[in-house]
Amino acid sequence: MTSEISNLPTAEQIRRAPKVLLHDHLDGGLRPGTVVDLARENGYQGLPETDPEKLGIWFREAADSGSLERYLETFAHTCAVMQTREALFRVAAECAEDLAADGVVYAEVRYAPEQHLEAGLSLEEVVEAVNEGFREGERRARANGHRIRVGALLTAMRHAARALEIAELANRYRDLGVVGFDIAGAEAGYPPTRHLDAFEYLKRENNHFTIHAGEAFGLPSIWQALQWCGADRLGHGVRIIDDIEVADDGSVTLGRLASYVRDKRIPLELCPTSNLQTGAAASYAEHPIGLLRRLQFRCTVNTDNRLMSGTNMSREFEHLVKTFRYTLDDLQWFTVNGMKSAFLPFDERLTMINDVIKPGYAELRSEWLFRQSAATPAPSRGSDAE
Repeated sequence: MTSEISNLPTAEQIRRAPKVLLHDHLDGGLRPGTVVDLARENGYQGLPETDPEKLGIWFREAADSGSLERYLETFAHTCAVMQTREALFRVAAECAEDLAADGVVYAEVRYAPEQHLEAGLSLEEVVEAVNEGFREGERRARANGHRIRVGALLTAMRHAARALEIAELANRYRDLGVVGFDIAGAEAGYPPTRHLDAFEYLKRENNHFTIHAGEAFGLPSIWQALQWCGADRLGHGVRIIDDIEVADDGSVTLGRLASYVRDKRIPLELCPTSNLQTGAAASYAEHPIGLLRRLQFRCTVNTDNRLMSGTNMSREFEHLVKTFRYTLDDLQWFTVNGMKSAFLPFDERLTMINDVIKPGYAELRSEWLFRQSAATPAPSRGSDAE
């Protein structure tokens, strides 16, 4: 018999496991060394540290404030160095490379084109530079023995007034590397209903969109994103836990909104480490993902901002394995959920699940058989003679 511990995936197995990432910010995933290089090349002197290792630590510590607003302030530095075509191309290419090296086979990476116009680029030039960078990163990954497909999500800032313009931009580039639309930024005071014209336009165009909701703000944010705006997915959505009551005897009662989210299989783009940093959860053990997974919500696991959180998909899975003792079956469940929820045509999602994800996990699951065989001592010659 295999012990429970031997059934838990190792860090190396987690790294090799195929992964799907739906919630990752381009301006939140730069390599610290790239931030330093680009700041020097573009004359940006606002960095708090110029040593890459120290800068990486600064980003993580600044993001560990427990406040979403303070967390968002760290992006002023990354956006400041992403204002030229060359910078956007480099950051996008390195993003695809880094994700592929971590075992991500499909990713949707989001960014706000309106935040990259300070050096004179047009919205279209921003999108084209990022798309070209993703394609280059995919090529480099293949050359290193990794396979990844990256789609872009164009984000509008919820405190600004360009959502419809960005939605139209996403629609123009929908067959050229852009797979959908998003709104992001501080939730409090900026409800998604401020941008109804953008969401109604996208629905008329049969296009996909997700909405940051239920992270720093609670159930009203989720309700508006779904019932007013018609979101396909919830960016975070972790506060749906506020509509779930757990009694002392362990019985669970779902409110009407939580029931709707579960019944309609609305994907939750959960980002455990980021949620701890912004105060949406107090610890990994207390993160709602444990209960939501047990209740069979459409949970997906994501990184949010790899630089600010000092994370990647493997680390997110490692935290969940350590905390909830998840097996490869659990990790496959999260990964298949992510692929089912991707903004890709159905047949492409199905092919990725059946031809890439399930075979990848099956191979990893089979490895314990060979480890068990190698660990079993050979019988003595005397035993053979008997």
